[in-house]
Amino acid sequence: MKKIVILFSGDGFNAQNIVKELHNKECIVLAGITNNADAKGIQKLQDLGIKVEVLEHTNFNSRTEFDEELVKLIESYKPDLSVLSGFMRILSTAFTSKINSINLHPSLLPKYKGAKAIEESYLSKDSLFGVSVHWVNSELDGGEIILQKSLTRVDDDSFEVFKAKIKELEFEIMPKAVVEALLCPTLGHK
Repeated sequence: MKKIVILFSGDGFNAQNIVKELHNKECIVLAGITNNADAKGIQKLQDLGIKVEVLEHTNFNSRTEFDEELVKLIESYKPDLSVLSGFMRILSTAFTSKINSINLHPSLLPKYKGAKAIEESYLSKDSLFGVSVHWVNSELDGGEIILQKSLTRVDDDSFEVFKAKIKELEFEIMPKAVVEALLCPTLGHK
């Protein structure tokens, strides 16, 4: 059975969903890795029996130093795939040239790259909005798209309602994208 590690920084909402949907069914989740010792997702994954490693980026002098240590940690597990699920770090080529990984992004790429994607998508008033899962490469949110899911905008939705709809789409698409990526592990890699 294929093996994955999940990288996250916050509440672990999607990481928890991946474990519930896929662990010991479609793949084995070897570990969760977070760069935030206060991440709520730590407890969520531990409650599901998944080991969690904390590697705080603030303990390193540079992005490259952190990424090099992150690569060593990931490689120690020998996963087939690393899944970035709310991992709030821009990764350098020290990571992207070595680790086969996919990323969940809360917009219909190539629109609205970066950390403010939900806000930018909401303010845009585009008729469609959604989420993407893509291969990670050296370009921020620029790797080959694996899956996307969209919804038609409801004009009077508040930002909170809009954001909740994005989260629902993420919840639905991420396990499917992990399975798809495991079936074609060389697509979009490096």
